[in-house]
Order: sequence, then structure tokens, then C-alpha cells
Amino acid sequence: MTKLMKMAGLASLAAALLFAQEFKLGSQVSDFELKDTAGNKVTLDQLKGNVTAILFIATRCPISNDYNERMKAIYNEYSQRGVRFVFINSNSTEPAAEVAEHAQNWGFPFKVYKDDNNVVADRFGAQFTPEVFVLDREGVIRYHGAIDDSRPADKVTKHYLRTALDELLAGRSVTTAETKAFGCTIKRVNKAS
Repeated sequence: MTKLMKMAGLASLAAALLFAQEFKLGSQVSDFELKDTAGNKVTLDQLKGNVTAILFIATRCPISNDYNERMKAIYNEYSQRGVRFVFINSNSTEPAAEVAEHAQNWGFPFKVYKDDNNVVADRFGAQFTPEVFVLDREGVIRYHGAIDDSRPADKVTKHYLRTALDELLAGRSVTTAETKAFGCTIKRVNKAS
């Protein structure tokens, strides 16, 4: 079973790599479209702020779920400081109704948007849940990677997302611009080439 899971993960990664990653560290992110869980369209331009954190999350991933309380705490603290957050579910296996129920059950103070056909995840080259991209006021990616350095909350020693947000809010450059995101792979739709 483990070998099968590894092969599935590699297949998912290979499929994702077939699509050109458009948004990379240091590049400007152009507008894109998502849907809220009721099916209403929304664009990044409508959601972004001077500093914007984009987080790819999941309903079924135990690692993403281990971060739910931390994501709520970060949102509650930093949204008060002017940071805008865009939480995205790109998993083809997790329908909008499930995403809405998951958000309600966890008491998320933020909306989670659906990325149909994982178009936005492909443009970012996002591979995992959770995975973070932080944009500055010009929409340039200044941080990409993990929320912090440990799945168990009591073992965290480095708060990558918090540090990046603090530095950008203070008008400074992000000192650790990229870390390795870890979690479950984004479950992509099969796309014909």
C-alpha cells in the first residue's frame, strides 16, 4: 500500500509539473478567479490588500487539519493588522459543499474559496496543503513555503509565515523568502494534453 501511495504521489507531482508554473517567488501575480462555496465568482483583485497571504488548504488532509487552529490564530491576529487572506481549496476530491461544512465545523473566521480544476494551484505551482504564498502591496510574491517548521504545534521553533508578515508590515524585506512546504499533495483533476 505504501508503494502505491508513493507512486500516486509521484504521478500527481509529475502531472502538476506538466503545467507551467506562472507565479514564482519574486514575480508579480496577475488577477485570477475563484468561487466561494456558494458558487459566486470572486477575483484576487477583489480580495487582496497591501499584504496578502494566499494559503492552499484541504478538508481531508490530516496535516492541513493539524494547522486549522494555527491558521485561525494567524488570521485573527494579522487581519487586525491589515493583512488580507485568501484561503483556497484546490482539491478535485473535495466539493464546495464539503469545504463549506468543514469551514463551519472548524469555526473558521475566514472564507475558503474553491479553485475549480486546480487552475490557480497550477499557476502558483502549489503542491501541498497547507502551502503559503505571501504577496506585497504590488502583488509580488515575497514568501513561499510552510506556515512554520513543525506539524505538532508544541514543537514549532520557526514561525515562517508570521515572520514574513511582520517583516512586510514593517516595510522590510523578507529574510527567509522560501521554505519547503509539507503536507498532503493537492488532488488535481486529470487534464488532457
